[in-house]
Amino acid sequence: MHTPAEIAKNYIAIGTGKANQKADRMFLLAVLAGMFIALAGAAATLGNCYINRAAGAAIFPAGLAMVLLAGSELFTGNCLLVIPLLERKVRVCRVLRNWGIVYLGNLVGALLVVCGTVYAGTFDGVWETVVATAEVKVSLSFGVALVRGIFCNVLVCLGVWMAFAAKSVGGKIAGLFFPIFVFVICGFEHSIANMFYIPAGLLSAIRFDADTTVTLLGFVWSNLVPVTLGNILGGAGLGVFYWAIYLRGAEQ
Repeated sequence: MHTPAEIAKNYIAIGTGKANQKADRMFLLAVLAGMFIALAGAAATLGNCYINRAAGAAIFPAGLAMVLLAGSELFTGNCLLVIPLLERKVRVCRVLRNWGIVYLGNLVGALLVVCGTVYAGTFDGVWETVVATAEVKVSLSFGVALVRGIFCNVLVCLGVWMAFAAKSVGGKIAGLFFPIFVFVICGFEHSIANMFYIPAGLLSAIRFDADTTVTLLGFVWSNLVPVTLGNILGGAGLGVFYWAIYLRGAEQ
């Protein structure tokens, strides 16, 4: 395996490459990542309903495995771009460009899966749970959603970091599995996953003509805004820690 110091050094080139991609390629890769996370969310929902919460948490890491191994761009993982930024290998505008394009692409990908799964009847037997999940997420206070978003992306970026430690496919999956399992079982909030969970709840309620407290405004303001801010603080904060420990002042 790569040591943590080697991971930090390697990520300078990885992150620089991510930040400097062409916009169209970056967007398409982000659409894929949004779909991968949403598909994992759909499977985790069924695992949670038909088995238990631990089963759902054990299924969801499949999303990050697909993101990292199949090749795609995930906003939350890309919060680690602060590392090449602090190393002065990329400019702030390039990091913000990446975050903006990838975030939008992730949203498009997640919504494609929402429309497809709800239309296909994937949740017909558990639609009440899908709606209830969305309602819980939009009922969180701004502060609670923010803090849950921070903890979530510390763990997601730690999963990415641990996957980069491994030199084999199996090792990468094993490395990312436990941080993602922990974030799901603890109920922390992931902005990209919520691009699936909340619209799926809203569309399911519409499909079955059920009353719900979920609205588009609630989706954006009550959840997506605070959770996204929390994800940035958590992921970028972890990146700053690792940069300070392994790269600050080090000879290149």
